[in-house]
Amino acid sequence: MSEATVTDEEKDEKDAAEEEEEEEDEKESSPPPAKASGASGPAYERKGSGLANIWTIMKREIGAYLNSPVAYILICLTLVGVGVYFFYYDGGTWQADRASMSRLIGSSTANGSPNFLPMILCALTAPLFTMRALSEEKRMGTIELLITMPVKDSEVILGKYFAALSMVVVQLLLVIAYPLVMFKFPWHMGAFDWGPFWAGILGLFLMSAASIAIGMMFSSLTESQILSFFATSATLAFLYVIGSVVQSVKGLPGDIIAFLSFQTRYEPFSRGLIDTRAVVYFLSIAIFGTLVAFRNLESRKWN
Repeated sequence: MSEATVTDEEKDEKDAAEEEEEEEDEKESSPPPAKASGASGPAYERKGSGLANIWTIMKREIGAYLNSPVAYILICLTLVGVGVYFFYYDGGTWQADRASMSRLIGSSTANGSPNFLPMILCALTAPLFTMRALSEEKRMGTIELLITMPVKDSEVILGKYFAALSMVVVQLLLVIAYPLVMFKFPWHMGAFDWGPFWAGILGLFLMSAASIAIGMMFSSLTESQILSFFATSATLAFLYVIGSVVQSVKGLPGDIIAFLSFQTRYEPFSRGLIDTRAVVYFLSIAIFGTLVAFRNLESRKWN
C-alpha cells in the first residue's frame, strides 16, 4: 500500500510539473496585449502595416490642414486668381487660346516672364503646406513622441508628404474645373485639345511633388515655421525664375541653369510633350527632399 501511495504522489507531482511547463509555453507564445491609444497621443499610436501607418498619418495631417484657415484661404485664392486670369487677364486667356489653354498652364507668358499658375503652385502653395509639417512638431515637443511611437520614421515622413501633396492636388482639380465648365459642360464653347492640357497638369503635379519635398526638407531643419516658409519659398522661386535667363547665358553656366530650372523642365509639358528627362528630374528632387527629411528625423534618435 505504501509503495502504491508513493507512486501515485510521484505521478501527481509529475503531472503538475507538466501543466506548469505548458502554461509557461503558452505565455511565451501568446502575443503581447495591444497598447491602447491614449486621448492625448497621436491617432496612429497602434502599430500596423507600413501602408496602413502612412494612410493613418496622412489622414491625421489632412484633418489638421482642414482645421486651420490656411487651406481654405489658399483654395479661395486659387479660385479667384485662376478665375481672373482665365476670364479677364489680357482679354481672357480662354479667348486667346481656346485650343489647349497653354497660356493658362504655360511655363511663361508671351513676353517671357514666368507664368502665374506654375509660379504660385511652386513658390507659394508648397511652402505654406509644408512649413508646419515637422517644424510644428519640433516646436511643440511632439517630435520626440513621434520617433518613439511604433511607426517608422519613413512612414511619418511619407504620411506628411502625401498629405501636403493631396492638398495641392485639390488645387489642381480646381484648375481643371475651368476648361471643363467652358468646353465640356454645361457650356460647349467649341473644340478643345485635351492632350496638351493634361500634359500640362501632369507637369504641374510633378513640379509640385518636387516642391513639397523641398519644403519637407527645410521643415525638418528648423523649429520655426516662418523660417521654413521663407527658405522653401526663396529656393523654389530661384529654381523657377532662373529659367528666364537661360537664353542669355551661354556655355557651361547656361547648361547648369537649364538643368536646374523648374521652368525649363516644365516647359515641354505646357506644350503637350511629356519629357522623360523632366519626369526623372522632378522625381529625383522629390526623392532627395524626402530622404533628407527622413535622415534629419532619424538623427534625433542619436542626439
